[in-house]
Amino acid sequence: MSKSLKTDYLIIGSGLVGMAFADTLFTETDANIIIVDRYAKPGGHWNLAYPFVTLHQPSSFFGVSSKELSRGEIDQIGLNKGMGDLATGDEICAYFDDVMRQRFLASGRVQYFPMCEYEGDGQFTSKLTGETHSVDYEKLVDATFLTIAVPSTHTPNFSIAAEAQFMPLNDMPSITEKPAGYVVIGGGKTSIDACLWLLAQGVDPDDITWIRSRDAWLLDRANTQPTHEFFHKSVGSIAAQYEAIANASSIEDMFDRLEEGGYLLRLDKAVRPTMFHAATISKPEIEQLQRIKTIVRMGQVSAIEKDRIVLTKGEIPTTPAHIHVDCSASLERSFAHKAPRPVFADDCITPQMIRAYQPAFSASMAAYVEVNYDSDADKNRLCALVPPPNHDVDFIPMTLAMMMNQFNWSLDKTLRLWVRENRLDGFTKLISSADKADQQKMEILQRIQNSAMPAIAKLQQFNVELLNTALSKALI
Repeated sequence: MSKSLKTDYLIIGSGLVGMAFADTLFTETDANIIIVDRYAKPGGHWNLAYPFVTLHQPSSFFGVSSKELSRGEIDQIGLNKGMGDLATGDEICAYFDDVMRQRFLASGRVQYFPMCEYEGDGQFTSKLTGETHSVDYEKLVDATFLTIAVPSTHTPNFSIAAEAQFMPLNDMPSITEKPAGYVVIGGGKTSIDACLWLLAQGVDPDDITWIRSRDAWLLDRANTQPTHEFFHKSVGSIAAQYEAIANASSIEDMFDRLEEGGYLLRLDKAVRPTMFHAATISKPEIEQLQRIKTIVRMGQVSAIEKDRIVLTKGEIPTTPAHIHVDCSASLERSFAHKAPRPVFADDCITPQMIRAYQPAFSASMAAYVEVNYDSDADKNRLCALVPPPNHDVDFIPMTLAMMMNQFNWSLDKTLRLWVRENRLDGFTKLISSADKADQQKMEILQRIQNSAMPAIAKLQQFNVELLNTALSKALI
């Protein structure tokens, strides 16, 4: 027998996106909300994260708008020394649980159904009791679109021999005996975390083999610090980014200038990156990773056999005494196959990225726009999609879309003020509060103003070049 429920908003997913959307909706309205999630606690994939995971951007603009996550501290030790604290996975899960219990559920306006599978058409079923529910709702919020694969749950796209020791990095803390060596598979942020953890535990870098099918452009964490003491570095990096783009003579020259200006980093100066997933890193972390000398660039893994690893461009030896660490889950495999859809479409809202690097802010703003604007056309104009990056050149349409959104928001005074006061925004309040008597800060802001529109024009030019190249390849 199905139990009937009624609500204003039915939100599917209590991960970062669902919680950030619900929080702003809760603030801006007196609406009733039902949240359905497959996990036992809010937090989405953070419930399955590896035990040593931390944020790779400052905690100060992560989470929900109404509640601070950051401890407000500058790390005094470690590879993040001198920068804002990075919340651990446990801290993040506890934070979301607190928001759910003390803010949402305590209000009486929110009902939460964990351990339930949503089946569509307002129907969901408890995985524990088998009880089904039917929800009569005004709006459905699909907060699962940006769900990402994590190593502990995704299936590798290569074969693994029965004799091979193979594990997600979640299991590394359970290792009890020194293996013959460690083989880390993957070139993204997860593999970076695995390598840094091994090195931090005292593993000899010569005992680590790192299979990187692609090298990545990385973001400098020092540029992401949203507090006054970092103004010249963080806001200055925006100015340097715009100037690099505006003055570039080609796409390759643009990346060279972005690196020279300190906006982008890479692990190996001798290898030009072909990937960009917006992973954020510190320079001390790069120095640690450069201690690993056995880097395999022979394409993707096709098979792990008893005595060899087969790759698309060659093979390397291995043994059953080696531990193979799976870090091959990626954003591309998570949602690149999904066709983008408008954020607002009749009675369905699908929060997606409308500002690069910031899913929490993107979800929060989608909720604000839902409440304060009337037509879907107006809402979607303000919430134009920012495509997720994969290849290096995806930086171009991503940055162009983000800058165009920022420009459109600046034309709306009420929205502009809301963005400035939103904790998840990061930089608008910092920039707007700059002391006009501080000549150095004013010079940085003037550089941003002078180069923003030329940068947009250059990105438009490069984007056309990319489209023409793709069209030519399609016609061959």
